[in-house]
Order: sequence, then C-alpha cells, then structure tokens
Amino acid sequence: MPRQPRVSHRALTAARWPVGLALTSWSYVWRTTPVHRREVDGTWEADAPPDVTQPVDPAEVQRVEDGAGPFLRRRYRLVMREASAAAEPIMREVQADPNRVVPGGLAHFTKVGGDEGDLRLGDEFTVRMPGPWDGPVRVVDRTPTSFRFVTLAGHIEAGQIEWRARDDGPRVVFEIESWSRAGDRLSYVLHHQLRMAKEVQLHMWTSVLERVLRRYGGRRDGPLDIETRRVPMDA
Repeated sequence: MPRQPRVSHRALTAARWPVGLALTSWSYVWRTTPVHRREVDGTWEADAPPDVTQPVDPAEVQRVEDGAGPFLRRRYRLVMREASAAAEPIMREVQADPNRVVPGGLAHFTKVGGDEGDLRLGDEFTVRMPGPWDGPVRVVDRTPTSFRFVTLAGHIEAGQIEWRARDDGPRVVFEIESWSRAGDRLSYVLHHQLRMAKEVQLHMWTSVLERVLRRYGGRRDGPLDIETRRVPMDA
C-alpha cells in the first residue's frame, strides 16, 4: 500500500498555490531560452501510447481511454553538446531523485511508494505543482536510460509520460514525452479552453530541460524543441 502524504503536507501545498502560481507566471513571462513549438495533426495508429506491460488495477490507473477531449502526444527535446556526463549516468542520477532537475518553485516529486534514492517498477509519486492539480503517478517501465509513468486516479491527465536520454555522437539528447488526454471534463476546460494548465505544464517541462542543461554543463545545440501531435477523440 503506497504511503499517503500527511494532511499537514497537503494543507501546506494548498497554502502555497497563490505563491506558486505567481512565481510560475513571473518566470514564464521572463523566459529567454529559445523554444521551437509546433502542433500538427496526428493519428491514433502512429501516435498511440506504449503498452503498459506491468500488472495494474484498472480502478487505480487513468488510461487515455478514461480521459476527456483530444488525445495529445507531446515531446519536449533538449540537445546538448559538451555535457559533463553521457546519457546513462545522467539518467541514473535523475532516476535516483527527479527533483535534481525539477525546479522546486514549479513542482516537487514526493515519493509515496518505494525506496528513496532508487527507482523501480511499481514505485509511486505525487507530483506537486502550483495550483490544485497535484498528480499521482506510478512507474511502469524503467531502463538504464529511461523511465515511464502512468497516471493514477485523481490526476489532471489520463495517460503516460516518459523521461529518456540517449547519446548521439558528441551530443546528448534528453527528452520528455507524454501520451495523454485531460483527466476529466474540468481538466479539459482548464487545459484546452482556458489553456491555463497547458501553459503551466509546458513551462514546467521546458524548465526541467533547462535544469538538465545547467546541471550537466552542456551547451544547447539549437532551441528547445516541442512537438504536439493532436488526435481528435470523442470527449
């Protein structure tokens, strides 16, 4: 049974929402890193999420089919030159503690199931973000250069997200990719109509890429690249 965050911890998180939202807005407005964004049409056949091969209780997870609105496959990519480490040691550190590259003012990964300092199949986290949209996730895939979460009941999204790194000659490519829909109708309104959650999410993941770049001393090779593939689905 995963450990549940203390009530006092949840209350403190809620109290930080206004401050977190203000800091997020400020840093978003003053972002200077070049970002290349594009949104294109996708297809379910080409862009469907990976299979979840680990046993999961359907009542606990939020698969894409459980969500609302369009299906989005979104990839955030950083290409580094002259990094201080190769892909595998970089990912080893990130797997041990994702908060090493997550800006604390935007999000915090709280482990509620599994041992600290290690990442294994079945481990669970609550991703605490500015605003009332903390996200519970579970590890369903892990390799020396990647790990993938599935969203759990109560998450603002329904789907999966993967962190990965790979060596490309003298460069290191670090990517975060998600396959998801809004978790429910309210999340759909926030994400697709008001666009609030969408921009917070984009700012969070691009900020992670910036932290990876700073932590591993590389030089950015081109702008951060964000591609969204959109597949209409019945809400």
